Amino acid sequence: MPEKIEGHGGDLVAEAIRAHGIDRVYTLSGGHIFPIYDGLHTRGMRIVDVRHEQAAAFAAEAHGKLTRSPGVAALTAGPGVINGMNAVVSAHFNGSPMLMLGGRSPQARWGQGSLQEMDHVPIFASVTKRAETVFDPSLIAERTSAALDVASGRHRGPAFLDFPMDTLFSRADVAVPTAARNGDAPLEGHVDAAVRLLGEAERPVVLIGSDVWADGAEKAARQMIETLQVPAFMNGMGRGVVPADHPLAFSAARGQGFARADVVFVVGTALDFRIGFGSFGDAKVVHVADDPNNVGHHANPAAWVAGPLTAALEALAQAAQKDRSDWIAELRGVEQEKRAGFTADLQSDAVPIHPARIYGELVPRLARDGIVIADGGDFASYAGKFIDVYEPGGWLDPGPYGCLGISAGYALAAGLLYPERQVVVMLGDGAAGFSLADWDTLVRFNVNVTLVCGNNGIWGLEKHPMKFLYGYDVAADLRPETRYDQVMAALGGHGEMVNDPSQIGDAIARALATPGPSLLNIVTDPEIAYPRSALLA
Repeated sequence: MPEKIEGHGGDLVAEAIRAHGIDRVYTLSGGHIFPIYDGLHTRGMRIVDVRHEQAAAFAAEAHGKLTRSPGVAALTAGPGVINGMNAVVSAHFNGSPMLMLGGRSPQARWGQGSLQEMDHVPIFASVTKRAETVFDPSLIAERTSAALDVASGRHRGPAFLDFPMDTLFSRADVAVPTAARNGDAPLEGHVDAAVRLLGEAERPVVLIGSDVWADGAEKAARQMIETLQVPAFMNGMGRGVVPADHPLAFSAARGQGFARADVVFVVGTALDFRIGFGSFGDAKVVHVADDPNNVGHHANPAAWVAGPLTAALEALAQAAQKDRSDWIAELRGVEQEKRAGFTADLQSDAVPIHPARIYGELVPRLARDGIVIADGGDFASYAGKFIDVYEPGGWLDPGPYGCLGISAGYALAAGLLYPERQVVVMLGDGAAGFSLADWDTLVRFNVNVTLVCGNNGIWGLEKHPMKFLYGYDVAADLRPETRYDQVMAALGGHGEMVNDPSQIGDAIARALATPGPSLLNIVTDPEIAYPRSALLA
């Protein structure tokens, strides 16, 4: 017989999420959801409260990314829920398992103009796997559990539930639901053709994306790559699936790898703007996705496979083996040449500071199992270029939605989940403005995190292209040398400002050694633009 529970709506919510192994909820205090707080508190579950709802929602998204089980945010009605929406959209694009629980005005007064009366569901319907209002208290536990199951199922993503306040305060006697498990769905598509293409390829490459990590397929990916001796590139949370110092791991040689390959296998990521929309010159493309709806048919792949990624990668590993040592050596030579070309910027003594110099000082001090969070435009792009990742689950960035302001919420989740690991945020000064109030949250929860702010006083990703296009720029300047370090210090953390490149290394060492949150405010040269071939498409 299933366990029964009698309680108010908040008790039922808490029991449902606890049955899924979830021990915490991210929130900002709101009256519409008091029963949820009561249900969590009386069960000893953790309530992590923030200063802006976006931080709670981004923390829930990061929790889902890192643990591969849903992160949960509970936000009050109207503006509370809407303030968290960007993170839900981010989770939609990133395939992050997440559940947002929303308050809602009481049903008994619906349509009469209650405080923050708003119908959230139509707004969330297009960016969630499920969006629903639960009116019946006897269905709260069941629908909460079902939403968590939906968020966890392939292809992962966010779900949204809201509850009228009078429903949450009502009581019901129900069975405690149990979590469903992802089944071993059959592979769909052209499995035999994909295996044949891989076996015949002279110069194959594989790109490992975030869904490989999310689907728990990182071991199968590495085994396939090693068995068949296929050069591997990684993006998103695929970074670290093959350690950066592995003989088959490449990053700087990406352009040459894609241009010279005869077959490109893209596994667990969309064929979007980040990889040229799946166009790789004369190369044939094989797209391997965790769900048939995610196959990039716009790129006319030579073959596609959809389903559990471990099974897909194990199938690919059965391809015929051949000697690809010359191809690997060619790419290794390009990789070494490209990386050698980074040295001058990484060691630059220029004043104002070249942003690459920050990475030259930081990278040797990063822990192998650390978690790096990139939040910003140009400065975050340098992070992707210069920071190597050695373990899966060690890299967080905004993903294809490109939303700034993720860092406080992401760092909050990462630091609380893994207090023993080094957590470092690479933060543009523009991005800092989206979330700096929640540095207070990092202080209150004593999160061990180092934020490295590249402060060039501009919106660099917009200023330089606009000047190139029009000969002038507007709305792209910030105040030079804003004292973000003083903001962190005023909130109770450690803050330092750095103007001299020779001081960067010692400042980083101090910040990493300081308990709790630290912020380094490093003034960089606004004239230096990150080199890129495209911005929006």
